[in-house]
Amino acid sequence: MTGLLASFRFLLSDILGIDDSPPPVVPDDLPVAVRPIISDAIARLIDYQGPGYAQLYLERLHRFARRRAISAALLGDIARLMAQRMCYEDPIRRAQCALAAADAGQQPDASREAQAYWLDDILAALPARLLEVPIVGVNWAQWCRAPLPFRLTVTSGWGRCRLRALSRLRRWRLFSARYAIERVWVERWLHMIERSLVKQPQAASAMVQTATMMQGYGEPYRQGLADWHAIIDGLAKPTFDGALALPDLAGAVAEARAAAAARDGVRRSVAAIRARAAQAA
Repeated sequence: MTGLLASFRFLLSDILGIDDSPPPVVPDDLPVAVRPIISDAIARLIDYQGPGYAQLYLERLHRFARRRAISAALLGDIARLMAQRMCYEDPIRRAQCALAAADAGQQPDASREAQAYWLDDILAALPARLLEVPIVGVNWAQWCRAPLPFRLTVTSGWGRCRLRALSRLRRWRLFSARYAIERVWVERWLHMIERSLVKQPQAASAMVQTATMMQGYGEPYRQGLADWHAIIDGLAKPTFDGALALPDLAGAVAEARAAAAARDGVRRSVAAIRARAAQAA
């Protein structure tokens, strides 16, 4: 009977998204200089999603902690940037932060309240399965691009109700379409760092810093993600595979990122770098 109740409780917790696992602690085998970064990351991830999410962070990070060749500074950058990316900004997070600030008696940030999410940002935070439900006359692709800005505010009763409704979606965040994209991205980012440590150790830091290309939400986030994939697919992966001769991969990545920051066209920059590499070879 006890086993049956335990199984039912686990099933119910999984459906409701309740995470009652014990909070993880910083492992003792990590460098002393990195432990404060990881401790702060664990607290942030627990607040963001829960203890299980923080444990996933530690499991991902431990892949690099076992490497003898990695420096404490590089491991600290990985730990810091991975925590930032795992705490990506979505409507749920905005609602969490706004409510926490209001409960603490802080004045609302007018510039933050003036920002608005579009419908596709809201839908991407919902469980992906909901968008697969066939509804006659509804075109999800068209709806996702509908110009219906959703403003988040704590200065009105209706605004607070919307914030509470959004914050309660946290329990289903890991089933959302946005989380699926972020999960794949983090794993590929870590994989590129691992390959760089083997193939071009001097470019590992440049691979780590590419995590800063994705910021915020909406169009800037989507453009940053597209630019990141263009650099990885056009420069990093072919170099690691031996299909492209780039002895200075870090410099090539920096050049392509500069083009992305200047809005000069990342794909043109990548093509130019590849053309120079082919000519030199």
